[in-house]
Amino acid sequence: MRIGYVVIAGAGLAGLRTAEELRTRGYQGALTMIGAEPRPPYDRPPLTKKFMTGEIDDTSLRADLDALGTDLRLGEAATGLGEGVLRTGKAEFGFDALVIATGATPVRLPGPGPQRVLRTFDQAAALRSALRPGLKLAVVGAGWIGAELATSAAKHGCRVTVVEAASAPLAGALGAEAGARTVPWYAAAGVELRLGQPVESVEPGGLALPGGGWLAADEVVTAIGVRPEVGWLAGSGVLLENGVAVDEGLRGSVPGIFAAGDCAAFVSRRFGRRLRVEHWDSAIHAPEVVAANILGGDERYDPVPYFWSEQFGRMVQYCGQHSAGDKLLWRGDTGGRDWTACWLAGDRGTEGQLAGERLTAVLAVSRPRDLLQGRRLIAAGTAVDPVRLADPAVPLRDATLG
Repeated sequence: MRIGYVVIAGAGLAGLRTAEELRTRGYQGALTMIGAEPRPPYDRPPLTKKFMTGEIDDTSLRADLDALGTDLRLGEAATGLGEGVLRTGKAEFGFDALVIATGATPVRLPGPGPQRVLRTFDQAAALRSALRPGLKLAVVGAGWIGAELATSAAKHGCRVTVVEAASAPLAGALGAEAGARTVPWYAAAGVELRLGQPVESVEPGGLALPGGGWLAADEVVTAIGVRPEVGWLAGSGVLLENGVAVDEGLRGSVPGIFAAGDCAAFVSRRFGRRLRVEHWDSAIHAPEVVAANILGGDERYDPVPYFWSEQFGRMVQYCGQHSAGDKLLWRGDTGGRDWTACWLAGDRGTEGQLAGERLTAVLAVSRPRDLLQGRRLIAAGTAVDPVRLADPAVPLRDATLG
């Protein structure tokens, strides 16, 4: 099929990268990119880090959209999808291929009180302008975003309280045992951390807690996760499963439709299940596969997911995808400034016997070499020696069997 008109729904990093990849690979047809926000594409990761602390004021990606020959429609959200036609509140756009890159939307708490979320540049800019010494800031959620925001707000001199319903920070992403190793970081930064603390509602002046409890706050930020922005696809025939369900080539259930970025739930042969990865690295690399396959290729997207976070003076990096049954192994003193957690899964031979253990995920705290070498081991599926793996003096690349 000859592709003459590509529409990209979403003007974030994944959308921009798709446009760039299409042109790099020789696509010369019409290209329209539609974005709900009024801003041209920008980078999100710095919003809770250097942008929030005032170290930088702009996170725009500075793309030359004119050179890309892209018809950019900003402030125009996708509202529906018909056969070969994408609808917005302003127009309809026919397409030969559609790339869904509409990202995700933050989850909000119930209650009539004002609450901020952090997803867009404008939301981050508004919060940054509100931060001041002595401000009582309540952050709901001790995940990646909550921890980064608490770090930045503490630098502003705010009185920060982080409330988390789970028993440890990052419990959903890492599990309680690994997440618990970050608890001392909060107190050392002057941040109060309340674990096992659910929130009933956001009220004017603070948070209503179960049993009549109350946490006063001048500002409340809700950082309890996001949901893929795919509600506009209801009734379109596109299969949705925690996002747009796509195959290994990032193709949707309807011919001519692809997805990339935070809203794409792709089949991973490497990890044996469908994954949806809300990471910058995915938005960078998934469009390479999307563009190739739009133009007739048959490439497969099966990465070792990667993510980094800057919190409480530490660089925290995670790669891979671990499961609840994986064995957790530590490298280094977790009470120190740098250490690594490794997750292992057992491989079984053709007759069911244990044939060795392989690395499934790595969490490296201020140990970037562990992260880099661990990611390569995960990609290769190489069997490892747990004893050597646990020795921080042994490079991860040298912890293999054989």
